[in-house]
Amino acid sequence: MTTVVPAHAGRTDLGYAAPPRAEGEELVPSRYVVRIGEIDVLVVSDGVLPLPTKMLGHNVEPAVRAAWLNDMFLPPDAFDWSLNVVVVRSGGQTILIDAGLGLDPNLNLPRAGQLVRRLKAAGIDLASVTDVVLTHMHMDHVGGLLVDGVKERLRPDLRIHVAAAEVEFWEAPDFTHVNMPQGFPDALRAAAKRFAKEYRSQLRLFDEQHEVAPGVIVHRTGGHTPGHSVVRLASGGDRLTFAGDAVFAVGFEHPDWHNGFEHDPEEAARVRIRLLRELAATGEQLIATHLPFPSVGRVAVDGDAFRWVPVFWDY
Repeated sequence: MTTVVPAHAGRTDLGYAAPPRAEGEELVPSRYVVRIGEIDVLVVSDGVLPLPTKMLGHNVEPAVRAAWLNDMFLPPDAFDWSLNVVVVRSGGQTILIDAGLGLDPNLNLPRAGQLVRRLKAAGIDLASVTDVVLTHMHMDHVGGLLVDGVKERLRPDLRIHVAAAEVEFWEAPDFTHVNMPQGFPDALRAAAKRFAKEYRSQLRLFDEQHEVAPGVIVHRTGGHTPGHSVVRLASGGDRLTFAGDAVFAVGFEHPDWHNGFEHDPEEAARVRIRLLRELAATGEQLIATHLPFPSVGRVAVDGDAFRWVPVFWDY
């Protein structure tokens, strides 16, 4: 029997008809695997956030920012920020690093919040996650844990590792130095408050650093938020850093540009420069939340600034 496929079936915005796909299958891959010695690393895309380009450097003249965007072939007013999450397997533990945006209908961000279904597509059961590490408590890092039904599917003995300074900050957060679109401060406050309330008994707080699993160490950096942290992986001579929001796409060429989500932008710039210098010296791999998926690459010194060197895809 011949099946007739309507002309519009599988059509993409590229203007051609793609082969029909099974339910849940995506045309563009949303996960990427890296091996660091004996540690498995899976980068998962939670989607993208359309945000104003001013967020990339609100302390510079608009013409300077516009020139950089033009050089990068990016639109002048708004573009899509990637939102990357990482799953790490080490020493029998399955560790989720950050949890994506979740769902916030008030902000109209429908293309993000994809983590739960993409973990399922990757064969990762939420009940298999033993630990969560939070780089910080902005809603695009904790929101996936607030999606209806998620908490009930997680293990009752789940450990959530976050810097003590981060939890303390969100008890009375300071937004005087940020430069965010309207609605975001209220949404960030609400998400952090709800997260702390729902998961308080599972929080495992640390001061400066903590070894979560063999070769998996979380370090507090501060800057972006007071408790912002990075996760360093090391095994068999290989190294990788998940930098959270310490580095954005513009931060290599212009590490002194202030991002609109930074609560202490001057300290965030100092943190960024120190981290990029270290990564350039070690040659280790870097993944960051808002670098283009899969965001795996290395850092090189380029005069007084830096250069991002994406890895060649291995597939």
